[in-house]
Amino acid sequence: MAPARFSDSRRRLLQGIAGAAALGLLPRAIRARGDCPGAWPAWQVFAGQHIQPDGRVIDFSTPDRRSTSEAQAYALFFALVANDPARFDRLLGWTRDNLCGGRPDQHLPAWLWGHDVKRQAWQVLDANPASDADLWLAYALLEAGRLWHRPALAQSGRQVLRLVREQEIAELPGFGAMLLPGPQGFAGGGRWRLNPSYLPLQLLRRFAAVDPAGPWRGLAGRTPAMIARAAPAGFAPDWVVWNGKDFVADPDTHGVGSYDAIRVYLWAGMLPAAEPLRAPLLKALGGPLRMLERDGRFAEKIDTRDGRGQGTPSFGFAAALLPYLQAQGRPALLAAQRTAIPAPSAPVQGEPPYYARVLALFGTGWLEGRYRFAADGRLLPGWHTGCPAAG
Repeated sequence: MAPARFSDSRRRLLQGIAGAAALGLLPRAIRARGDCPGAWPAWQVFAGQHIQPDGRVIDFSTPDRRSTSEAQAYALFFALVANDPARFDRLLGWTRDNLCGGRPDQHLPAWLWGHDVKRQAWQVLDANPASDADLWLAYALLEAGRLWHRPALAQSGRQVLRLVREQEIAELPGFGAMLLPGPQGFAGGGRWRLNPSYLPLQLLRRFAAVDPAGPWRGLAGRTPAMIARAAPAGFAPDWVVWNGKDFVADPDTHGVGSYDAIRVYLWAGMLPAAEPLRAPLLKALGGPLRMLERDGRFAEKIDTRDGRGQGTPSFGFAAALLPYLQAQGRPALLAAQRTAIPAPSAPVQGEPPYYARVLALFGTGWLEGRYRFAADGRLLPGWHTGCPAAG
């Protein structure tokens, strides 16, 4: 992805890790207008190709032309970063009407909606919610309510958190309360199946501030411990199982880290320097750094038990690693990964790559200073810290 236009001073900041760490965090009173990001071409392309006028986000790479609660929640976050309340409202309306059955106060969104070939109908294909989408939905609502001064949105975010508390939190004996990936199908027989990428610390910090009586502070404290114990070679797995005594490789995915796990590095890299768990988490996730230093490339699938990788990942992986490499203080590796990201308007073969573009929006959007997270989890979009709307 081509970088946005920057002032010379901003380019120098990006070239040095110390300066890069400060991007997007300057107080409003001293932030130079030339340091503000301009229009967001990547978001404009994504919205134009993946979001219908009614607010439905489509993954065209799937036969059922599916929409997921994850896609809707991510798009709500990006619309907030872009200061686009009209599109935010359409995205939210479609999500509530089609994934929540019109009752978002009572139902978490179904994770999968698309074309049912047997019935020749467009409908919910899997009603089991996905907790990562639920957390991002709650976060987008809370922060939209705060930043746009719309209390009803913030109240809706609290309602989502209430439903998550009631349906998706489980007590793991010998470890503590953790987030299940969904209400059904992830616990039983003395085993609990978890997904490390479902727990961004930034979001948990914000929830702890908004809902101090909830489980969020404890989840934040236990998440790095889970990741460290599940990543013996420094690579996060897609899935991990708690057997009552320890975290072990998931028998279904055999400890592989791939399209889910790439988000663990992304979330860790975007943590603010003031986050006390940032340093131990980055230390526990040293595998990608060592692989890039050794091989000059990342792998699509990694056996997290020994660190061996195979396959060539999409450009989304390179984008997801940008904040991680910046946090690890490796500007040369960061620059090399950035060359693997095409311009937003570059032609693609086949269907538009939904997931790669989502990862690119997160990674490059953060690197360009379009948003940051405060120590308490608050979203700090560029347009709210002395910059105009990204568009």
